[in-house]
Amino acid sequence: MEQGKIHIFTGDGRGKTSAAVGCAMQAACSGKETVIIQFLKGKGLEDSMFVKRLEPEIKLFRFEKSEADFSELSEAEKSEAILNIRNGMNFARKVLSTGGCDLLILDEVLGLIDNQIITEQQLQELLALKQEHTTVILTGITFNNNVCLLADQVSKIETVHFKRWDEM
Repeated sequence: MEQGKIHIFTGDGRGKTSAAVGCAMQAACSGKETVIIQFLKGKGLEDSMFVKRLEPEIKLFRFEKSEADFSELSEAEKSEAILNIRNGMNFARKVLSTGGCDLLILDEVLGLIDNQIITEQQLQELLALKQEHTTVILTGITFNNNVCLLADQVSKIETVHFKRWDEM
């Protein structure tokens, strides 16, 4: 059986979620099952008919009820969202501890640390539940050195600003 890895897609550039979903597509083409749990994304991919057609190989979960991004919520709405996010983290624990998939994508989980919803220690404890064959992909904007030490591979996606030669 193939050894599962921990990958991180991080950085200020666009495309971290797209890269993770691309990995899910590759896994599905190989007959593997993927679970995607999205955090802090507002509506996210949940209502996409395309994603629904990918089931049962790729299953998408979003526990937050608001369609707005977390940063746009009132304090009362954030409190409710945090309870729902914790339900999502509990689901991730169950998936990892039971080997419920071949690939688990925790989309924007690094943002949970940035927003002090979970700690680095809690993420480390979650990853310790990973079964040998399971691969986990974590995404998020902030490059966190301590979390990166938990990974087998880190990809930093940056937005590059440059001037064309005729603009200089």
